[in-house]
Amino acid sequence: MALEAIEPRRLYRQVADQLRAYLDSGAIPVGARMPTERELAERLNVSRPTIREALIALEVEGRVRIRVGSGIYVSEPPVVAEAARTEEEGPFELLRARSFIEGAVAAEAAARIEPRHLAILDGILARMEEAVQPSDEAINLDREFHVAVASILGNAVIERCVRDLFNQRMSPYFGRLAAHFEDEASWKAALREHRAIRNALAERDPILARDALRRHLERSQERFSKSFGDLEGEVDERELSTERLSRAAIGRA
Repeated sequence: MALEAIEPRRLYRQVADQLRAYLDSGAIPVGARMPTERELAERLNVSRPTIREALIALEVEGRVRIRVGSGIYVSEPPVVAEAARTEEEGPFELLRARSFIEGAVAAEAAARIEPRHLAILDGILARMEEAVQPSDEAINLDREFHVAVASILGNAVIERCVRDLFNQRMSPYFGRLAAHFEDEASWKAALREHRAIRNALAERDPILARDALRRHLERSQERFSKSFGDLEGEVDERELSTERLSRAAIGRA
């Protein structure tokens, strides 16, 4: 028998497999609410983003139903056979990769940017201002902006890399996550972040440009990490961070 290479499975898929087996066992009846993200993370000793990616995978499969503001509920298993499960990158893994790669691209672009590049970015931003979110137009303009930044380098390979990374957000997993949290308010926040990237590039400051782009993708991840609202009285992580900062400030006073 021929030996085959063993491929490590992504952690969120391993978690999804455990949760699926747990549901198959009948431990939680159909229609009942599952343990919270926090409880699952503590039980499985993984991060909450990993739990979030696993739950999104199960929602795509039709095993759970997520109600933002209420929680995660067990669904009746699909009657038809499930589509083959793939080892797609999780949404947060993708955003982290984009932050690293596009941050480096923005830093290099700041040293090469010309007035004609700024004119292109300004034109895209003007159209983004008029776009409605959620919509295919908004996604296309978002992609156009990021690819336009990469095009400043004049390297087709880098430009294609940035475009391909963005296109991975069209996966069912990323799309389902976005459907829960992207709205007009998140679009306006993202638009402000895109303008900050443009302004940093105009300053021709590599560090400023890199940080502005990374900040945008980090905040995108934060928006996707908002609580599903599955725990009464749960304090939002950002509120905790604000409280810690306030205490630190008092301590320095």
